[in-house]
Amino acid sequence: MELRINRRALVGLGVAAALTASSFALLRTDSGTASSHREAPMIAGDPRNDNTDVYAFVSPDKADTVTLLSNWIPFQEPQGGPNFYTFDTKSRYNIKIDNDGDAKPDIVYQWTFRDEDRRGNDTFLYNNGPVTSLHDENLLFRQRYTLKRLTENGSRTLVSNGIVAPSNVGPASMPDYGTLRAQSLKSLPHGGKAYAGQSDEAFFLDLRVFDLLYGGNLTEVGQDTTKGYNVSTLAVQVPASDLALKGDVRRNPVIGVWSTTDKWSPNGYAQVSRLGNPLVNEVVVPAGLKDAFNSLPPHKDADIPQVVKRVTDPEVARLLEGIYGIKAPATPRGDLVEIFLTGIAKGNGPIKADLNSQTLNKDAGKLRPSEMLRLNMAVPPSKDPNRLGVLAGDLQGFPNGRRLSDDVVDISLQAVAGAALSGKLVPGLTDKVDQNDKPFFQSFPYIPLPSNVAVNKR
Repeated sequence: MELRINRRALVGLGVAAALTASSFALLRTDSGTASSHREAPMIAGDPRNDNTDVYAFVSPDKADTVTLLSNWIPFQEPQGGPNFYTFDTKSRYNIKIDNDGDAKPDIVYQWTFRDEDRRGNDTFLYNNGPVTSLHDENLLFRQRYTLKRLTENGSRTLVSNGIVAPSNVGPASMPDYGTLRAQSLKSLPHGGKAYAGQSDEAFFLDLRVFDLLYGGNLTEVGQDTTKGYNVSTLAVQVPASDLALKGDVRRNPVIGVWSTTDKWSPNGYAQVSRLGNPLVNEVVVPAGLKDAFNSLPPHKDADIPQVVKRVTDPEVARLLEGIYGIKAPATPRGDLVEIFLTGIAKGNGPIKADLNSQTLNKDAGKLRPSEMLRLNMAVPPSKDPNRLGVLAGDLQGFPNGRRLSDDVVDISLQAVAGAALSGKLVPGLTDKVDQNDKPFFQSFPYIPLPSNVAVNKR
């Protein structure tokens, strides 16, 4: 099925204004894409506190562990000096885990930061010579962090004086950035690892969607417009038993994961950014609710009719039908409720997962519908991962958690178009960008090293 743009319908529906960041993958079933990250008006002006993507997956090289990774500070130009990119020292950065289904955090991994600035008033430089280690005297600016694990029983410090891997200034300044990253990895008590530092923007997509949906005639496709940009990553790899309810992965394998930023003000800390499933705030939540959604905890989602209605009757499905003639499935959309609000059950829901258990990632406990990324930690890593995840029969892929290689936009758009209901992918939806420009690593933290060449030189 070839998709053709109806220019009159495009203008009539106000698509140029109505499609918010990330509803851009109206063009393929097998591409890999991402959000533009500027999902809400207020956080778009505060990039240091803007969390861009969340990942949760069973570690492919250590199947008894889970990797939780979240990125902040979008669209980092490698030559963005002289101050480059830092975490906000007045904020708390969190990755939160719900392991009993009530949409409230049972475990929180929380990072806070402090600056170590040796530049004084004598130089503008970030470094005054080649940096060969994190402790090199040539590195004139460092950030250090504290990582805590918070539960209802109190807090435990996992890392007390960690060093953030610096911004990748360039090949003369940092001739071996891989060594700097390796030195920044911290071992955690009782097993596990932590990382804080710059990384490659690992999503691949054509952002020219904002030019009337790829030029209005699908000619503006095939260009990875995030290639060369960087982000700032916070990640932990911990035993799955550390995350499961009562430590029992076999009986309680499902967790919910989301990340937040708490920013300090004279009135105390306030949540200013939130991210779980990709695309929800960008595409599902309407513009008038975006800032409020960023401040909400997941357990309040079910109390907001506009949020639930946008899942059961999604705007994007109507746009797909009006522009491309892809008939919108009947509402209310129980399949999307499973994907975004409850997790996916076996057999008794719209999505039929071929599992030995009764659920893919729907918690059997005191479930409260809420938007978060859900992961069944008992599903082993795929030997041959499929970037379309569950829709292609790869049960370890999105929306069962999220791996770096999952094509989350294509998966979401296919689901909105009804693929989870019909069991068939809609052909012809593609932006013709199929993979990241850098390969993923085979060990923690998996995400590629940051770029150090100017974006406009690619």
